Amino acid sequence: MSFAVSKCPPVMVRPSTEPAPGKTSATQVVQLSSWDSSYVGFQVAALLIFDGPVHQPVEAVKKGLSRALVHYQPVAGRLAAENGEDGGLLHVACTGEGVPFVAASAGYALEDHGLLDAPFSTSLLDDLAVSYPAGAEGCRRTDPLLLMQVTEFACGGFTVGVTWNHTLADGDGMAQFLQAVGELARAEADDVLGPSVAPVRDGRAVSLPLLSPPVVAAKQWLMLDRGGMGLVYLDVTVPVMLINRIKSEYKAAHSSDGGYCTTFEAAVAVLWRCRTRAIIGDYPDYDMSTPAPLAFFVNVRKHVGAAAGYYGNCAVAQLAFATTGEVAGAGDGGMNEVVDLIKRAKDRVPDLLRTLGAGGGAVEDMGEQEMAATFGYNALMVTSWRNIGFDRADFGAGAPARVVGRWQQSTVPGCMAFLSCRATADHGERLLTQCVREEHAAALLAELDKLAHAPSATDVW
Repeated sequence: MSFAVSKCPPVMVRPSTEPAPGKTSATQVVQLSSWDSSYVGFQVAALLIFDGPVHQPVEAVKKGLSRALVHYQPVAGRLAAENGEDGGLLHVACTGEGVPFVAASAGYALEDHGLLDAPFSTSLLDDLAVSYPAGAEGCRRTDPLLLMQVTEFACGGFTVGVTWNHTLADGDGMAQFLQAVGELARAEADDVLGPSVAPVRDGRAVSLPLLSPPVVAAKQWLMLDRGGMGLVYLDVTVPVMLINRIKSEYKAAHSSDGGYCTTFEAAVAVLWRCRTRAIIGDYPDYDMSTPAPLAFFVNVRKHVGAAAGYYGNCAVAQLAFATTGEVAGAGDGGMNEVVDLIKRAKDRVPDLLRTLGAGGGAVEDMGEQEMAATFGYNALMVTSWRNIGFDRADFGAGAPARVVGRWQQSTVPGCMAFLSCRATADHGERLLTQCVREEHAAALLAELDKLAHAPSATDVW
């Protein structure tokens, strides 16, 4: 569903002043880590929805953005290659060219289109956020690294939409930047010293393992939209009662060793199982030994000693390998076993970092045909926005009532999980999925409902 939004032509917002002595200047470059380079051209969008009024929100956010760019010079810069050559090693040139900013207005209230609580249609981001000219093909090297739009609604609420080149920052880094924009937007003095968290961006300032060229190529392969999968977006909620039931039953089963299940593990286990069951439901003779891997991103700042304020890419995709039968519970496998699959994968993150540092890894050693077979329609990739900070951005109206997002479609069916929504926070965890084809959408929703109403979370299929 789309609605009328009046947009002004974009204006370029630049740093409000020259950088302070010792800070990055327009004559400097910021080196990218190999982790940044693996995301070149991959775009992500986030939409923050505020139901509280702010005096002239467009001007307030624009002021905060201009002030923040003084301290986040790379955000106002552009990608460049060594010696200007195509294929050369990329870095960010701090040119100070700025961020394209669109002011917009909608003659409706947020509630009129269910923006505060209803299942979200990602097509709304076409109205409430700016996309790169290349659209689904991603960001070009010459494009700005960040685009921003602020839309005022008739009810006094407003939205802040950001679209960025993933090579600039991961979700934690972009949330940190938006918190800084909000902090500086609320400051009354023009000579405000800067955000409370000092930003760090140079890839050489963090001890990330150097990814080998085959590793970078493998990650870029997984992020490419190879087309033809026909995945549909579904905004679903994993009920809090189901999550609590899984936690309780897992704790009871591990009373002797003190094991516990987190909200992340419970909700992702539910989606992994229900999605797998939905896919194989149409095929009674389905081969249950077929791989059904789960990939989920883990913030590894604490593992690599990243400085406070580092906003570059610092998350690794960890894999939980399992068969379709194990995930679906075709034998004696209850939900506890699916949770254990996720737990074991989380525990292996330090080992994965050591392996990556040595230039290896299970995914990276695969050929293209093997990756296509393993990470095709049977796979699921989860990006968790739980506790990363988008819900702490405050431009003067307090925290957002809701946070949603959209990612560039990739090879692997995906899910953007744990999206903040104040109106439904007591009901469960919101998951924005693009993980099934149209023919399996109804079955996925049915499986979620069936599991939510099962007498025990440890049901066997």
